[in-house]
Amino acid sequence: MQDQHASALAQEQSKHLQKSLGRLDILLLVVSAVISIEVLGQVSGFGVETFTWTLVMAITFLIPYGLIFAEVGGTFTDEGGIYVWTKLAFGRVAAAVAALLTWVTQPVWVGGAMSFVAVETWSTYVSPVAAGSVSDYVFKLAFIWITVGSAVISLKRGKWLPGLGAILKIAFLAFFLIVTSIYGFQHGFNRLSLSSFSPTMAGFLGVTPLLLFSFLGFESGNSAAGEMKNPGRDVPISVARSAIIAAASYLLPILAILLVVPLDKITGINGLFGAVSTVYTIFGSAQHTMLGVSAVVFCFVLVSQGGAWMIISDRMQAMAAADGSFFGGFFGRFHPKLGTPVRVNALSGIVATVFMLAAMQLTGSSAALFQVVLTIAISTYLLSYLLAIPAAVRLRTKFPTMPRPFKVPVSDLGFRILGVICFAWVLLGSWVAIFPGTMEATLGIDYNFKNIWGVSQLTFELFTVGTLLCILALGLIGYAFGGRVRRGEVITDGELPTVGLAEMTSETN
Repeated sequence: MQDQHASALAQEQSKHLQKSLGRLDILLLVVSAVISIEVLGQVSGFGVETFTWTLVMAITFLIPYGLIFAEVGGTFTDEGGIYVWTKLAFGRVAAAVAALLTWVTQPVWVGGAMSFVAVETWSTYVSPVAAGSVSDYVFKLAFIWITVGSAVISLKRGKWLPGLGAILKIAFLAFFLIVTSIYGFQHGFNRLSLSSFSPTMAGFLGVTPLLLFSFLGFESGNSAAGEMKNPGRDVPISVARSAIIAAASYLLPILAILLVVPLDKITGINGLFGAVSTVYTIFGSAQHTMLGVSAVVFCFVLVSQGGAWMIISDRMQAMAAADGSFFGGFFGRFHPKLGTPVRVNALSGIVATVFMLAAMQLTGSSAALFQVVLTIAISTYLLSYLLAIPAAVRLRTKFPTMPRPFKVPVSDLGFRILGVICFAWVLLGSWVAIFPGTMEATLGIDYNFKNIWGVSQLTFELFTVGTLLCILALGLIGYAFGGRVRRGEVITDGELPTVGLAEMTSETN
């Protein structure tokens, strides 16, 4: 569906888009971006019941969520994805908030967590890098700006990085599962009784935000829908296939980690490689070489994952800017030859760099840093779906006559029920992520904040809530500066529009 209310600038910039994504490209792009193997250790740290909750959420959340967005993604195929859907359902203001929360998650995650996981893995298994050293900073900066560079070049050429990364990610997990099986038959597995899989409320509250973060995002490829050859046909199929791959990519490795690594040694930043290091003993004297090769592959997978998210989320935010919802004409430009939003790409790199520098100064250990930054990324990402899910549901009844290449075989009421289920999960996950320990205290569950997070509750909330407030301020300022674009005034290339606060407070569409 063509957005009839898009600004003149957005319609003009759409002409620079280059259709280069086929069905396989979409699948690889989404798999590269969404399947986050770096959180496997963090999730597994909640014990054997993690597997139980992962299976429960795969059935009760992933399936209804996938069905909703397979229908919406195949029907509404303008460049911009969630921004366009939320705008069609609720207007520009809501769309601006949803887009900003979705977009900012990626540079925060790339700069504040993924770069740290990469350097920790490299330092441990390839070549030592002293924490806080010049080499540490150089490594992290290189990591960030390589992901940015992959998003700057044309999608026709840049898609190879996430594509290769997705293939290596699946190959890495498959190899790990094979080696784990061999190790288990040779040395034995951890003894996991049936009762150890029993779910608890404490585990449920702890693991829910992590699993939601891991399962969300299969519709993200629609941010580049204007560059797909046949989105109506390919998006629903890609959503279904990537969801199946994701469920297997979490369930099987989580079980493998629990089978070979003592639970008290599983941590978020090296839990996966703790398991890898253990099972690689089957290679004897070649163990260290194999660990080094695997670490290099793992770091490449992380770079490709960051690049995939930059490709996806930057396009959505650029279309929001071109539509007058984020600093207007300045960031709403696509390069006429590359067809990429170079200015938003650069902004993502700057935000990631600033967040990396701030994270290194405000927290102590790498493990504590990983947990805190992961929670911030979870918070911003989940909050965006508190708008995106209702928007997706509303589009079913607001545009009932739209041709739907794929339509969930339920009534409108059934579709709303699917949405309510997904919304309830995300609402719970958002609260637990932003205010950990509060629900536990209400339910009488023992919760030692310092021991769990590695930082005080005050430090945690200052960093988390402070980040959310800064994002909100950025969104308000950005929307205010888009007034001239929304009014249809001509914005010259490179000009930063003047602010219009009165319009910002009065406009809802």
